Amino acid sequence: MEKHVQRFLNNLSYASITIATLTLLLLYIQTPETCVDPSDPNPNPHTRFPKSTCDFNHRSYASVEKRNRRIWSTKAWTTAVASYAAVFKTLESQNHISNHSRVLIVSAGPGHAVRALNDLGVEDVTAVEIVDSPPLVSRADPHNLPFFDGAFDLGLGLYLDRALFPDRSIFEYIHAFAHDRGFSRSILLEKRGYEIM
Repeated sequence: MEKHVQRFLNNLSYASITIATLTLLLLYIQTPETCVDPSDPNPNPHTRFPKSTCDFNHRSYASVEKRNRRIWSTKAWTTAVASYAAVFKTLESQNHISNHSRVLIVSAGPGHAVRALNDLGVEDVTAVEIVDSPPLVSRADPHNLPFFDGAFDLGLGLYLDRALFPDRSIFEYIHAFAHDRGFSRSILLEKRGYEIM
């Protein structure tokens, strides 16, 4: 009786393996109808051989304006902008920032500080980061800034502590400011507050 059961189980497993192999071969050979239109003589290359389920569902392209509206309406964004605005209002009351200041923000991140300065009324704000975030932040290397010496009145270095070469970044950063009365005004924001050099 045990030999009979063993033989039955072996035959059942061989049959299961055969069915699974045939099914896999059919799926491999036959292209799914949802991915490629068979009447199309020149299908797009990305729809020819889907590599994951994400290839089956095409995502709609979101414009920069739509993406920015979605990001700028979040609570995290408005909280960060309000935090920067409070610091900048303090600096404005101390006459470090005016509406006609030329401000450079190095390592600007997504642009919270830019938005806060624009809301404050500062007209000329230039923000740079390794990865751009249009329309607030442009792409530039903080180790090699594309600005002339003395092009800005005020500078903010938000994430200079995360720079690959901090000494080089600060050297480039200082050269971009106007030197009036023998000193350079630059403001380095830190997590605990701000410090004027």
